[in-house]
Amino acid sequence: MISTPSAIIYLSEAVIGTENMKKEKKFSTQCVHAGEAPDLLYGVHTTPIYQTSTFIFDNAQQGAARFAGEEEGYIYARVPPNTPTHVVFVKKIAALEGGETGQTFSSGMAAITAVALSQLEQGDHLLSTNVVYGGTYGLFSSILTRFGIEVSFVDTSDLEKVKKNLRKNTKLIFLETPANPTMIVSDIEEICKMARDIGVLSVVDNTFATPRFQRPLQLGADVVVHSCTKYIGGHADLLGGVVVGKKDFIKSVTSVVNCTGGIMGPHEAWLCIRGLKTLHLRMERHASNAIKVAGFLEAHPKIEWVRYPGLQSHPQYDIAKKQMTGFSGMISFGIKGGIEAGRKLMNGVELCSLAVSLGAVDTLIQHPASMTHANVPVEVKTMTGITDDLVRISVGVEEAEDIISDLDQALANI
Repeated sequence: MISTPSAIIYLSEAVIGTENMKKEKKFSTQCVHAGEAPDLLYGVHTTPIYQTSTFIFDNAQQGAARFAGEEEGYIYARVPPNTPTHVVFVKKIAALEGGETGQTFSSGMAAITAVALSQLEQGDHLLSTNVVYGGTYGLFSSILTRFGIEVSFVDTSDLEKVKKNLRKNTKLIFLETPANPTMIVSDIEEICKMARDIGVLSVVDNTFATPRFQRPLQLGADVVVHSCTKYIGGHADLLGGVVVGKKDFIKSVTSVVNCTGGIMGPHEAWLCIRGLKTLHLRMERHASNAIKVAGFLEAHPKIEWVRYPGLQSHPQYDIAKKQMTGFSGMISFGIKGGIEAGRKLMNGVELCSLAVSLGAVDTLIQHPASMTHANVPVEVKTMTGITDDLVRISVGVEEAEDIISDLDQALANI
């Protein structure tokens, strides 16, 4: 029988490897190597999928010590650290974000839910970016409020509005930047400084930018969340979420994980490890394609407006340049003729896929007002700029001229 200490050695080696990567290696090298360690039993080159629900203890005393938190080690796949596969993924994403550690989840929404439930209680106040993913909006506006948690949705691109909406009972500031789907950019450093000065936790959804182009923890944020379903996985074939922050914070989140059970499976963790190994390459191609597509759209006579942080016309272009090293692959634009013209465009594309989600290697196009943000009240969508003419495109890694050609032929039929 293989005893459990071998798994603990695997874990400790992975930790040591991550620390070395953080100190010595560049981002692209971290993508490939951070968190990884040779398997000491068989010498396998890639991290295995530890497809197990439970772990064997050497003796009853060891089992009791682990359940009591007196000894580190694996217990049960629902209980952090889950499995050695999860540990490698956590160490890799923590290294890329510049955080101490993290926790995986079954989806991005499970991750955000765990953060909220671990930090907020009745009477507390949450301040959120007013343009967020539809699921996040629903959680904050319809679920948390049922339990006596106060929620304010604020245009966080306006620092004065952020200041005015902070309260004595504010416990958490949640930023999504760039925002989904309007691409509005918030000043992470300035807002996190406001939060820190009054002892408020700051959380940033970094799904759109990824650590390749934006590192919120280095800008003063306390916590970063991702939907791994998007760029981290990168191939539209998994669901997952992850939270990265300091060890004490993650420990508070794991108490929620233990009780609610919204964990990532070992196969999904392995897919995320594989996805991160090419994150730097994919993100550079997403971004280089997106700026070309954005330029084409901005010059097209049938397009009313374009929002891409890499365009000088973007209202927060200077902030984006300050806090981002690249502008990722997400574009929003308004088409002349409103929703009917948008439908014709989306029904007319051939290379682009009419599908929700984002961050896949292929180009995806969708209509937020009637799809991803359909649960947001009409008056809120109107106020925040999620208008009927808005089309969102997740630019893939195909040849940019082929993406542009597809959009051009679809626009020609409007």
